[in-house]
Amino acid sequence: MEPRAGISKQDIRVQIWDYMESQNLADFPRPVHHRIPNFKGSYLACQNLKDLEVFARAQEVKVDPDKPLEGVRLLALQSKKTLLVPTPRLRTGLFNKITPPPGASKDTLRKCATSQGVRNHSVPVGLDSTALVELVVVGSVAVSEKGWRIGKGEGYADLEYAMMVSMGAVRKETPVVTIVHDCQVMDIPDELLESHDLTVDYILTPTRVITTGCERPKPTGITWSKINCEMMEKIPVLRRLREREKRAGKDVTLQDELWNLVEPGSHQRALPRRPPDGPGPEAGAVGAARGSLQGDGAPLTADVYVGNLPRDARVSDLKRELRELGVAPLWLTWQGTQRRAFLHYQDPATAQQALSCLQALHLGTDTLRVALARQQRDK
Repeated sequence: MEPRAGISKQDIRVQIWDYMESQNLADFPRPVHHRIPNFKGSYLACQNLKDLEVFARAQEVKVDPDKPLEGVRLLALQSKKTLLVPTPRLRTGLFNKITPPPGASKDTLRKCATSQGVRNHSVPVGLDSTALVELVVVGSVAVSEKGWRIGKGEGYADLEYAMMVSMGAVRKETPVVTIVHDCQVMDIPDELLESHDLTVDYILTPTRVITTGCERPKPTGITWSKINCEMMEKIPVLRRLREREKRAGKDVTLQDELWNLVEPGSHQRALPRRPPDGPGPEAGAVGAARGSLQGDGAPLTADVYVGNLPRDARVSDLKRELRELGVAPLWLTWQGTQRRAFLHYQDPATAQQALSCLQALHLGTDTLRVALARQQRDK
């Protein structure tokens, strides 16, 4: 498949999901939107792993819990390799080791490779374990022959890899494999790749084995400035890793904390962490009146109104799109129940520049309404 000009990661995801549904290329669970697609022929693609020397020599393998990777998990168990599977959404830890019953039959191993088997036949692996993963297998929504990878947008595969680096469980030479349908292999513009994105060394499809030869360095640890407070609340193991790295003297400033800091060199003082909600631009706006530094002669901040948010949208969805477009504000005010948000920028010029980049902003299939919020000083 070929990408459109000016395409975003989310555009590519939707393009792949729509195509797989329209061509009936997916198995249960359907629809594939917002998932790593379980494509028809996934078991056949997984069998190609047996031909890779990196699989033959690996003794400890980490495989994502996605449905299309079930065949890889079974291969690892049949080959008597140590199989590590990340816990769903990392709620209870980083990953679990699958431990089949002694003398397990092929049918039992097949059950152990399913999501239910992962829950029933596993033990947690702690942060202080001596795990040394020799092969990483991840799911993807799209991947390029250069090794660029796009997941479903939640960042868990990237984060899991970064966490494994932090705990010493992977090395820079540890190979990464992804398994996809042929239609998921497409050109991905270089500019979409970010420093925290995980690249892949091998791509397996039902018909091909692709060695990417990717030389781009993989993440060397957790990029804390990409982590938000919402993720910290949901992932206890992430909080423990942050404490560990903080004690080691590393910069562990979170994304939300960065978005609430004034730009270096500014004469403004720190902006309020949670600015109070105000009326929308239709009611005579908001924005600078909330974010302004009154009484000291400092300039008002400038705000961009974002409306027509999907009813099920989350603040993390909007933040992800803003990061991908390179227009992250100083902070944002989220009013999801009213299907709107306000992006607070340092000055009108920055806001106007952001507005130009946001004209085609959308979440999923919904195109959002963006406009400069009318500004007024408090009387």
